[in-house]
Amino acid sequence: MTFMKPFRIAVAVAGALAVGIAGAQEMKFFRIATGGTAGTYFPIGGLLANAISNPPGSRTCEEGGSCGVPGLVATAVASNGSVANINGIAGGTVESGFSQSDVAYWAHSGTGVFEGKGAVEKVRAIANLYPESIHLVASKASGIQTPADLRGKKVSLDEPGSGTLVDARIILEAYGITENDIEAEYLKPNQAGDLMRDGNMDAFFFVGGFPAGAIAELATSQDIVVVPIAGEQAEAVLAEYGFFAEHTIPGGTYRGVDQDVHTLAVGAQWVTSADQDEELVYGITKALWNENTRKLLDSGHAKGKEIKLETALDGVGIPLHPGAERFYKEAGVLNEGKTAGEAGAAAPAEAPKQ
Repeated sequence: MTFMKPFRIAVAVAGALAVGIAGAQEMKFFRIATGGTAGTYFPIGGLLANAISNPPGSRTCEEGGSCGVPGLVATAVASNGSVANINGIAGGTVESGFSQSDVAYWAHSGTGVFEGKGAVEKVRAIANLYPESIHLVASKASGIQTPADLRGKKVSLDEPGSGTLVDARIILEAYGITENDIEAEYLKPNQAGDLMRDGNMDAFFFVGGFPAGAIAELATSQDIVVVPIAGEQAEAVLAEYGFFAEHTIPGGTYRGVDQDVHTLAVGAQWVTSADQDEELVYGITKALWNENTRKLLDSGHAKGKEIKLETALDGVGIPLHPGAERFYKEAGVLNEGKTAGEAGAAAPAEAPKQ
């Protein structure tokens, strides 16, 4: 697995290094693997990297500086998505990453897309962040109005290693469609959007928070339809997979899509390894829910407003990291006596074999 170059060092450290301050305090690095640059994980990762960083020489929180972890420099790095992020954590190439709730559960339990590959038993949750909408975007000219209309069309399912690909296969299966019934491509949404502009792509899947940058950009130059995923097929998916929820993309989110679109969603979660230091993850979790972070999230991205302490444990089907668990107990979010696995909603009942 290969990660792209870091999106950015979350806060400037060059000045501190230039005056030799770094030597007075140990510098620690913490990477957050996100997703493609055109998705929602990427900018959210940048916001969180800023929030938890406090490089050597920075002003303290009490002095009006960063309220992150003293000495920590966090970076957001682009990646192929959820599955790749879990693999990166397991392999030690990144310290943490974002994952869909379903993928995190499959990884920890060794089921679903991880069946036969071995469970990633050390994956641990830091927080549930926000709901990720399943977008099925079609060109208006394609005539696609429901997922059933995808048969015989050129459709991108996202890259291997992405959570989107996993969920797209589940949706297709619910409508009785296999990858042999479509002209399947495996591209990120910005690449699929470029092909759609040229008339060479009928539809593509994307799972992420709205508004997704690649879709919003596409809608400015192309008439699109966000296809509903609803009705009896969606109900069947909800009944079989406990990690999905009903969801609505409000009308007006994307240009030309004026009506609410009923679809499904999974949770976006921040995960790490049990091998990460407890004090470090405790400090990161504390910084995540600091009042200063709240301001950063509210102003930094539309999805940031949905990242709330009261939903931090929703849909968490894997154990919490001990550092995160300690914070939530201190904050009164997690009752003493409850196990980490009982922190959020019930774990997914079953996972598909891929």
